[in-house]
Amino acid sequence: MNVATQPKLSLRPQREEFASLLNLSRRVGCDPQLVQGNNGNISLKLDGVLWIKASGKWLADAKQEDTFVPVELAVVKESLRRNVEIAQLYTWGDELRPSIETAMHAVLPHRVVLHVHSVNTIAWAVRRDGPSQLSKRLAGLDWRWVPYISSGIPLAKKIEKLLSAGPETNVFILGNHGLVICGNDCEAAEALLDDIERRLAIIPRQSPGPEADLLAALTGCSHWRFPDIPALHALGTDPVSRMILKGGVLYPCQAIFLGPRIPMLPFSVRLSRFAGYSNGEAEAPNYAIIEGGGVVVNEKINSAEYATLIGLMQIVQRVEEFAPLRYLTVTEIASVLGDRTNRYRQPFR
Repeated sequence: MNVATQPKLSLRPQREEFASLLNLSRRVGCDPQLVQGNNGNISLKLDGVLWIKASGKWLADAKQEDTFVPVELAVVKESLRRNVEIAQLYTWGDELRPSIETAMHAVLPHRVVLHVHSVNTIAWAVRRDGPSQLSKRLAGLDWRWVPYISSGIPLAKKIEKLLSAGPETNVFILGNHGLVICGNDCEAAEALLDDIERRLAIIPRQSPGPEADLLAALTGCSHWRFPDIPALHALGTDPVSRMILKGGVLYPCQAIFLGPRIPMLPFSVRLSRFAGYSNGEAEAPNYAIIEGGGVVVNEKINSAEYATLIGLMQIVQRVEEFAPLRYLTVTEIASVLGDRTNRYRQPFR
């Protein structure tokens, strides 16, 4: 399918259901424990059309700007049958493209599908013993565990297979990825989301504040600053968090927005290293974790990267010290970073 053959659909249906979708999108998008930056997506099926969040858009902005793309369900299902990513073929309006997760939303029969990067869920989903840990916490719900698989067609086909074995399933925990909630309307989906968040809630570890000398070390480094969220310093001051981060990449957005390697510097070299960055002797990262000191951010960091960094802190602060973790493999990271559909995940803010 190409752009010329797309249906001419009204940009925003005047339906109460669509208004509910926009309201839910804003509520979810404004909660950093559910969505960080432009990740996460929501869809609504109306009269054979799937309204899906456009890639790169922020759910928090759903009521202020065009955020959803209309795609005919039959077209999505045909593209899935042909093994072609719909996001590569479809544009709407000002070059908006449907989310990479469009196929997954299409194979789910529910009218409303909500996919979030809940920090509580991901803290469980990065564990090798995730399924057993969740079995008691989610008892009584129709849920399934989905071992990590690439977004797009691979994930959609895996979900489709799980549905054939359990058509009543309306909750999916995506290993190393996030949470998918399904409902017949926005109210039902949100109520189920609230229930799962309550069941999976984890109290984050307490951590020391930043080292005072670190702030002094930034004097004269005009491109660097302390983050405006003090809790971010836990990535540098909490030894358990540092140990977890040194193990590798926990989930795709970490690699996409923060890079495959965490810029972590020993406290002893902070002065010389930042001097080198300031003098142009080395290419500065967008952020840096100072071991035992805290976190500093570069002025060039964008809003999506900053939100992802905050989300990463929220997740690792909820992971137990001796939890058996499952990191993304080198091949999986390469696939995430090489997936050309990720070029549409831009920080539109």
